[in-house]
Amino acid sequence: MKIAILGAMKEEIAPILAKVENYKKIRYANNDFYTATYQGLELVIAYSKIGKVFAALTATIMIEKFGCKKLLFSGVAGAINSNFKIGDLVIATALCQHDLDITAFGHPFGFVPEGDVCIATDKNFLDIARMVASEKNIDLKEGIIATGDQFVADEKRKFWIADEFKAHAVEMEGGSVAVVCNALNVPFFILRAISDSADMDAGFDFEEFLEESSLISADFLISMLDRLK
Repeated sequence: MKIAILGAMKEEIAPILAKVENYKKIRYANNDFYTATYQGLELVIAYSKIGKVFAALTATIMIEKFGCKKLLFSGVAGAINSNFKIGDLVIATALCQHDLDITAFGHPFGFVPEGDVCIATDKNFLDIARMVASEKNIDLKEGIIATGDQFVADEKRKFWIADEFKAHAVEMEGGSVAVVCNALNVPFFILRAISDSADMDAGFDFEEFLEESSLISADFLISMLDRLK
């Protein structure tokens, strides 16, 4: 069974590529996909580029062209929950799209007809993550993660997302990956390490902690793969 490992940026998948055995690069749809093995598991690894459209495109390709049956996302996010600190690991119990707005037609934010505001993460993956966190003595955070095509660096927007969606963190890809996987019946899991506080200092925090937070997230994901084998 092939497993997709997805990140948004090169920095988010570089620590994973460093752990796998003899990966092969395949160029497709203006992007690079890396096929590899890890402890006997078949992997397809890719970074999508930033944003919902690229993330949805890449997730679909990994499932439809490369035949992946499960998908794990590793990356970074901004904290909405004030108890989340830079470097904390957060698993999405569900994901929503905070910038999806057809409220003019009487619908709630984040909703489209025949869809849901939030899409739940695969329960088996959540259980595996909790076991890994327990073994590593990691204070793993959980909650709804909100996705949108904007880098949130504004406290007013941040608090609105928290109030509207009960979200704990914000990023730019996970919600669209959830839509793809849900539609194609592929179990998925979104793991994020906090890189900034989604406020006026977010840009500075993100640049400073991107590489470190990406490594934290990737190391945890590798431990999950150890469980899956």
